[in-house]
Amino acid sequence: MAMLGKRRTARPASGTSGLRQANKATSRVVSGDDDSVVIERLAHDGRGVAHRADGKALFIDRALPGERVLPAVHRQRKRFDEAHVRELLEASDQRVEPACRHFGQCGGCDLQHLADAGQRQHKLAVLGEHLAREALALPASAEVLAADGHGYRRRARLGVKVDAQGAIHLGFRGKGSHHLLDIHQCTILVPRLAALLAPLHHQLAALEAPRHVGHIELIDSDAGATLVVRQLREHSGDRERWQAFAAERGVSLAWWLGREAAQLEWLSVAPELGYRIVADGYDLALTFAPGDFVQVNAAVNQRLIDTALAWLAPTPAARVLDLYAGVGNLSLALACRGGEVLGVEGNPAMVERLAANARRNGLGNVEARQSDLNQAAAVSEVLAWAPNLVVLDPPRDGADTVCTQLAASRVPQLLYIACDPATLARDAARLVQGGYRIRRAAVADMFAQTAHLEAMLLFERSG
Repeated sequence: MAMLGKRRTARPASGTSGLRQANKATSRVVSGDDDSVVIERLAHDGRGVAHRADGKALFIDRALPGERVLPAVHRQRKRFDEAHVRELLEASDQRVEPACRHFGQCGGCDLQHLADAGQRQHKLAVLGEHLAREALALPASAEVLAADGHGYRRRARLGVKVDAQGAIHLGFRGKGSHHLLDIHQCTILVPRLAALLAPLHHQLAALEAPRHVGHIELIDSDAGATLVVRQLREHSGDRERWQAFAAERGVSLAWWLGREAAQLEWLSVAPELGYRIVADGYDLALTFAPGDFVQVNAAVNQRLIDTALAWLAPTPAARVLDLYAGVGNLSLALACRGGEVLGVEGNPAMVERLAANARRNGLGNVEARQSDLNQAAAVSEVLAWAPNLVVLDPPRDGADTVCTQLAASRVPQLLYIACDPATLARDAARLVQGGYRIRRAAVADMFAQTAHLEAMLLFERSG
């Protein structure tokens, strides 16, 4: 109990190279005579799970399956305790040295101590467990779509705060808190965004009114690096300072100005933000604007597109309905097969960009339509288009209204791409109850080094 409420840095026991490899437990493992515990598995959020001798569960930060650790409890709850590693007694052969010095404090990455292969197997297991809760089985052929685990993130938002002592902070939220952690290094950002972190700390210190800055968004695109500053109040001197910073660094610059109903204003020449994808040998260029949704990992996004085309294999006679279509990431790729594509999106501005992206790439077989897919009448209207393939990529809340109606439809194939495995499993159960079966499955490791996973399931109508 002396450790309650305190954290100490985990240190490996001496001579860890000679330690025996602990087997991953498949049943409850109790603590030893020295109060050590063996980690049985990883929880969905990446924490190690163990049990005390009295049966009470422990969730232990930065502990891996098979490891024996001395835990230090920092939060007690009725049914379980939360802890961190006071001492690592036996290490897993999957343990690696985290690449980032902020690991363990920053709330962004929680799996950097686990080898990439172990992270991906964990995410497959998590998807399977969510499906199992709905009495569904993960296909044995489930795949992992992955790429380089570092230097991949092409978009990020950094918080800015001036504390009571006047110190200026720039970074991400701390693990499990609202505290802003100063970030000077980030190994998951693409290199040209990571290179801006140190200069931005100096830039904020040079402003006359840093309290007027709410956050800073970093965007990497084919046009280069772009900064979008959330500026709460106009300040002419700082406007000029930001413009000088952008010119010196060779980056594009905009700010959202105002506390309420903020307006986007470009302080440099407005770039054409865009990225490229390849579909069936066609090189497609897509544009987007600050605030639009785009996948943060370009390489995994390409793998996702390749997999979607391979699984669906649309023919020139296909009628493809792409729901939650965004700026056309999947709509345009599917249109390269020559069928008709209807892309539906709730955000009117993104609908316009979807249509513009189709025109830009000479894809006259794409129609863009605005519709609120949370409304049953709107879903009925788009399903009346009579698609024979449906693709949906909803936000974290899932697609309950859409799946209710799809379950009663006769669409032969559905591809569901999800950023939340719990809502995916819920919606999958509804589809299976309506007569679909899960034919293919994959985890897209869009956010390597974190416990977050994206998944895709291919459904086909039985019979």
